[in-house]
Amino acid sequence: MDSTNNYALAQIHANLAQPGACFFAHEQTAGKGQRGKSWTTERGRNITLSIVVRPAFLQVFQQFQLSTCVAVATHHFLNRYTDAMLRIKWPNDLYWQDKKIGGILIENVVGRSQAGDGTWDWAVIGIGVNINQTKFPGDLKNATSLKQITTESFDTVELGRQLCQSVDLFYKKLMDRGFASIFRKYNELLYKKNEVAKFKKLNRIFEARVKSVAETGQLIVQHAIEERFDFGEVEWLR
Repeated sequence: MDSTNNYALAQIHANLAQPGACFFAHEQTAGKGQRGKSWTTERGRNITLSIVVRPAFLQVFQQFQLSTCVAVATHHFLNRYTDAMLRIKWPNDLYWQDKKIGGILIENVVGRSQAGDGTWDWAVIGIGVNINQTKFPGDLKNATSLKQITTESFDTVELGRQLCQSVDLFYKKLMDRGFASIFRKYNELLYKKNEVAKFKKLNRIFEARVKSVAETGQLIVQHAIEERFDFGEVEWLR
């Protein structure tokens, strides 16, 4: 298929989707990443899946809560096979040392209530994790996989099942008003926390110390002053 997210969205719009459904693909011809980028993967070597949920217990402006939940759940799953070097890079990429092993793309279907307010009807949680791939295109120099980290090969379908179970576990925790503990864990696992990183905003390149992430999803950094950035407002260079 072109993309598990596209397939899941089509199921929603055709009124065929069931909350909790997971769609797994051995190959995607047009996998999607953050900020309109593509997600490149070798056939049969990695996890590419989408999970459909109905987050009616959250308001539309609380979308970062779901993003945080999925990032921590994916870390929880991967951490069984890696080590303490595994981190969450803001907003929701998975990094081992300075290399990317996984990414998350959440696409939403928002409706309207009778009062005219936005209602969060559906969310499609797309997750890609590099498992057995060992060669990557030249433009993905910072990519890595579970096999490269551990030197072992894995059953991608079985690991996909484990990942879905981990997401289900943390999603239920989020539903049970567990965001505070999930959010604390997210900040504990934040990539480059208390380290100086390089950023770009428009034509301005600057260095700043990574402090934390706010509950609203803004990245908080410190240089001469403290600044907060929304996702897409600043590019993380290194």
